[in-house]
Amino acid sequence: MKKIVLAYSGGLDTSIAITWLKEKYGCEVVAMAADVGQGEELAPLEAKALSSGASKLYIEDIREEFLRDFVFPMLKAGALYEQKYLLGTAIARPAIAKALVKVALLEGADAVAHGATGKGNDQVRFELTVKALAPHLKIVAPWREWEIRSRDDAFDYAARHDIPVPVSREKPYSMDRNIWHISYEGGVLEDPGKEPEREMFLLTADPAEAPDKPEYIEIGFVSGLPASLDGEQLDAVELLTRLNTLAGRHGVGRVDMVENRLVGMKSRGVYETPGGTLLFIAHRELESLTLDRETMHFKEMAAVRYGELVYYGQWFTPLREALDAFVDSTQRHVTGSIRLKLCKGNVTVAGRRSPYSLYREDMATFGVDAVYNQRDAEGFINLFGLPLLIQGILEKEQTKE
Repeated sequence: MKKIVLAYSGGLDTSIAITWLKEKYGCEVVAMAADVGQGEELAPLEAKALSSGASKLYIEDIREEFLRDFVFPMLKAGALYEQKYLLGTAIARPAIAKALVKVALLEGADAVAHGATGKGNDQVRFELTVKALAPHLKIVAPWREWEIRSRDDAFDYAARHDIPVPVSREKPYSMDRNIWHISYEGGVLEDPGKEPEREMFLLTADPAEAPDKPEYIEIGFVSGLPASLDGEQLDAVELLTRLNTLAGRHGVGRVDMVENRLVGMKSRGVYETPGGTLLFIAHRELESLTLDRETMHFKEMAAVRYGELVYYGQWFTPLREALDAFVDSTQRHVTGSIRLKLCKGNVTVAGRRSPYSLYREDMATFGVDAVYNQRDAEGFINLFGLPLLIQGILEKEQTKE
């Protein structure tokens, strides 16, 4: 191999990977960082990458594409993993890997590389995307090859080679940030019996210290896509940026969970998804107003599978495309606005409006109405309960025998 393009974040693993790849393969290493909304983390990357031995650094701004083509389809699907995880890291990996392939093709590289460990999910997510989009490229995964076996080993390697790293032995959190969320793993979090340290959180206020006064906001959707905040039309990046600030101020969007990794082990992760939590709740509430019962219930089942596809790195698959076609057909009338109340880590729905609402007050009222004959319910119950009636008769006859 003459040239490798490395998915570069500037973290501990990818910082030492540049030097290791050059030592191991004697080849040129080009670094590629995808801007998925990690903000100020990008500023020092070029100097760090070049000082670590990279020949150049690409910074690909894919924030709009990330939200439009990856996050929002997942949002419309209502996907969660294990009922809690809003899939912030998982959904970013195929987007980053797509950008990685783009740069590798532009550079005429022989291979791509990533800093994901051999224990985690990200190795699968990166590599499945590369296989789908550029099957001719070799894939190098240093964690599966080098003699480094722990974070301490990685720190020692960085020290020997004078490689600056953004974490310390005292606070060795593995953090991954994008515009949708930030995740934390490692360090004290490896003990599921210990509470996260308060100063660890970067996006959300401690709910106990959040404002006492609730704040109301209104999120508008058009065909299932977030479109406005408090009546103001906003592009995807600006909308989510504002929602992150609003939700973060009120301590909304924290999740602490033990999850089942694809590779088989359980792991403990802590996530902050402030704006994403608001969008997920609002979208789900709007669907409850505009989707019929059978479609909504079937979509809930499909959402579980969709979440697994994202978590397992199977984004560029025929099944995901087929599910998107189904989801898109359900979203035609998911248009309207949801009013939310934010207070001390909690989100409650304070109002729902849609021109396609299936809720009819004249049908649902407990008052006098002229559209529903309550006597009709007797025949419905008799037919709906007929199997149970027959089963009950049979069991009674068998008991007599």
